Amino acid sequence: MHWTDDGIVLSARPHGESSAVVQLLTRGQGRHAGLVRGGQGKRARGIYQPGNLVAANWTARLAEHLGNYTCELVESHAARVLDDPPRLAALSAAAAVSETALPEREPHPACFEGFLALLAALPGDHWAEVYVRWELALLAELGFGLDLESCAAGGANDQLAYVSPKSGRAVSLAAGEPYRDKLLPLPGFLIGRGGGGAAEVEQGLALTGFFLERHVFAPHHRDLPAARRRLAERFPALPA
Repeated sequence: MHWTDDGIVLSARPHGESSAVVQLLTRGQGRHAGLVRGGQGKRARGIYQPGNLVAANWTARLAEHLGNYTCELVESHAARVLDDPPRLAALSAAAAVSETALPEREPHPACFEGFLALLAALPGDHWAEVYVRWELALLAELGFGLDLESCAAGGANDQLAYVSPKSGRAVSLAAGEPYRDKLLPLPGFLIGRGGGGAAEVEQGLALTGFFLERHVFAPHHRDLPAARRRLAERFPALPA
């Protein structure tokens, strides 16, 4: 069994004395693991950092086996943010969420392309807002997309301010006011109103985190990954 594909490193965990089990998010094979012999060596550790883009070659005797990876580094996204803790936290969170949320060996090319877009946006000024949008897109790809286009209660669509935790649909300011304590705030940047900022990113992370926990992690008796929780803890104090 053999395939080659582009992959984004999600994790590399020690295996034995010198090898590592590497999880990649690939364009055509989905989330896929493989053994890297010598993966704990100095050179290999630089290649298999979360967020790095690699050209992967996977081989195995049978399709259901773990198999072996040999990879060449294509782009070192991790090195670009190593000295920037907030952006590094976002990269780590995206890798952890992808590894935990995506089913193994099930192609999701949109998730691969979305992760690449997030990596490209990390050096920019609005990386945090892009991260929230990335989680929204991940939810949609997994079948749990939110409807932020119109008011679920029939209110004015130009005054959308909340999201129903039950339906995942937007609710207008007037219609939601009596129930505001039971609704989730809808940050304006997600509906084209304003440029975001730390406080709105905090709201966005709370929004996507709620639905990730309910629909993606809880059914498998999992919590939000620790790296994702650490990212949320940086807001709203962190400038966007």
